[in-house]
Amino acid sequence: MPASPPSEAALALARTLAHDFRDTGLLATALTHSSYANERGEGTVHNERLEFLGDAVLELCVSEELFSLFPEAPEGELTLLRSQLVNEASLAAMALHLELAGHVRLGRGEENQGGRSRPSLLSDVFEAVVGAIFLDGGYAAARAFVSRTFDGQWPERPAAPKIKDFKRFKCVFK
Repeated sequence: MPASPPSEAALALARTLAHDFRDTGLLATALTHSSYANERGEGTVHNERLEFLGDAVLELCVSEELFSLFPEAPEGELTLLRSQLVNEASLAAMALHLELAGHVRLGRGEENQGGRSRPSLLSDVFEAVVGAIFLDGGYAAARAFVSRTFDGQWPERPAAPKIKDFKRFKCVFK
């Protein structure tokens, strides 16, 4: 059973995301946690597959932007910068900024345990939304969304890693 159509609030969210979904079911799925789907029964679609796809699309979009911003930066610096931009805490913060938490469909148990404010859940929903935008509008739409969402977050220059233990530093970048 596919996720039910998005509510008026979810359609307003689509406007906040600045993406006009041709397939609003993708947005509904991106906002559907597995706990909600499990309570609805077998066949109810949830966001985990979109999260998987969105994670990869997000990594590519951010990597491409960093590659363009810092043409002289070596791989290790680019990897470090990407990890500073794409992590649970930063994605959860972006999800909160976009007010995704209020739109997530949660099961009763997850809701009662504070799932709506859990950083891991919020970052997963953010990735699922990226995946939904990618499937709905293609790479250019996903790239534009990521670029807008990360606006003001892109570093102006690559930062040297602040690692005191040089042996550990060498291991990290081997």
